[in-house]
Amino acid sequence: MSTPRGRVLRLLSLLQSGRQWPAAELADALGVPPRTLRRDIGQIRAMGYPVQSARGPGGHYRLLAGSTLPPLMLEDDEAVAAVLGLGLAASGGTGVETEEPADRARTKLRRILPPRLRRTADAVRAAVEFGPAEEPGIDRHLLDTVVTAVDAHRYLSFDHDPGTGPAPRTVEPVRLVRLRRRWYLYAWDTGRDDWRAFRLDRMSAPRVSGDHFLARRPPADDLAHHLQERFHGPRSVRVVLTLDTGMHDAAARLHRIDGTLEPLGEHGCRYTAHVDSFEWLTAVLAASDIGFRVEEPAEFARHLEHTARRLLGASRPDPDDRPAGPVGPDPGN
Repeated sequence: MSTPRGRVLRLLSLLQSGRQWPAAELADALGVPPRTLRRDIGQIRAMGYPVQSARGPGGHYRLLAGSTLPPLMLEDDEAVAAVLGLGLAASGGTGVETEEPADRARTKLRRILPPRLRRTADAVRAAVEFGPAEEPGIDRHLLDTVVTAVDAHRYLSFDHDPGTGPAPRTVEPVRLVRLRRRWYLYAWDTGRDDWRAFRLDRMSAPRVSGDHFLARRPPADDLAHHLQERFHGPRSVRVVLTLDTGMHDAAARLHRIDGTLEPLGEHGCRYTAHVDSFEWLTAVLAASDIGFRVEEPAEFARHLEHTARRLLGASRPDPDDRPAGPVGPDPGN
């Protein structure tokens, strides 16, 4: 470090992470010899910070929790990450209703940053603008209730509406997963005797039981990747559409199928979904009454043409006018 004061501040920042630092690794991170490290540790202790140390080959240092806490010490990249994260939360981009508390936290963070980092944070905040979230935010009470059940290994009951009406479910909650701009609860469904993923925006009336359950091992360590593979499936087909409506309206009217939305101007967006059935996607699009054009694949465009001819042919008396043979996803895709 350029100055002893800067080195001590850097040392406090490293110790504030809460981890147990091997002496050699901590000295290397500071770029100082072990003797200088020991002197700096002594200076921090003289300032009242409780630093625990162990000598010998496995010697280490660790900052203990106590009545005296160090000031918030952030590196430049940590300050930028904190400002961006709080900005995203304040815009509703996390998918949870945290706009007001995130904005309060961002204001408090700015006040306690040193002048140089405050200028960095202000520059980032002025240069970056977050658009409003397109999906409705998850209710904080619902999220807090689910988190409590996951943490305490307690049974969770709720009403779940996949689009056909609410139905009661009782589960052993394992983990919350943020995937494709949505929140999912991955849990063992006691009624189905199998693993299930539930979208939080389709859950209501959550209730935590007083009974505990013995946690099961989930089928994968990386549940986000596991769910992504399950959603796509071995025969799923990628469909890309241009919709003649904005993202917020599209998200509200296409709630029966999962997909991602990308803005295309004020009154249009691109919709990408992985589906196992052209028929179901066609029915949802028809029910939504949204104008659209197929970007890919050509098979879906042909399926729509076939379906349109078949529906038109239903009103014609001549059966020769009706097309034959279904069109659907290629099983080999």
